[in-house]
Amino acid sequence: MSKAHALDIAQIGSVGEARLFTLAEAQALFPLVRRITDEAHEELAPVKQRLENMIATDPHIVQVEKSYEAIVKRWVSKMERLGLVVKGLWLVDFDTGDGYLCWKFPELRLAHYHDHGSGYADRRPLAEVIDEFDPDWA
Repeated sequence: MSKAHALDIAQIGSVGEARLFTLAEAQALFPLVRRITDEAHEELAPVKQRLENMIATDPHIVQVEKSYEAIVKRWVSKMERLGLVVKGLWLVDFDTGDGYLCWKFPELRLAHYHDHGSGYADRRPLAEVIDEFDPDWA
């Protein structure tokens, strides 16, 4: 199988199984990650709206909360099985070994990076990091 063709196939592993990505691998997987996230976001929107419009004493609130939780848990499981690190709702990191390629829905592309010791608030533009450090994963 050619290297280009191998990148077209998403590797699915066990939840919590560590995976390191090169930039090319992360970019190849990104359309799938974005599609799964977009679908989960759309599925969650009416549930979230319904929950926001309910009063705390509504007897149906528990069922709506369970629906909300189930959608989020399915999304988290899918992201983890693809080898990503889930950092928050609609926020994932692709581990490069020395840091993370960071993406948050609804961003259109994988364009940020932060090292292992920092998080979303400290992320930097990916192009800037590549120009500055010329990392092996790029």
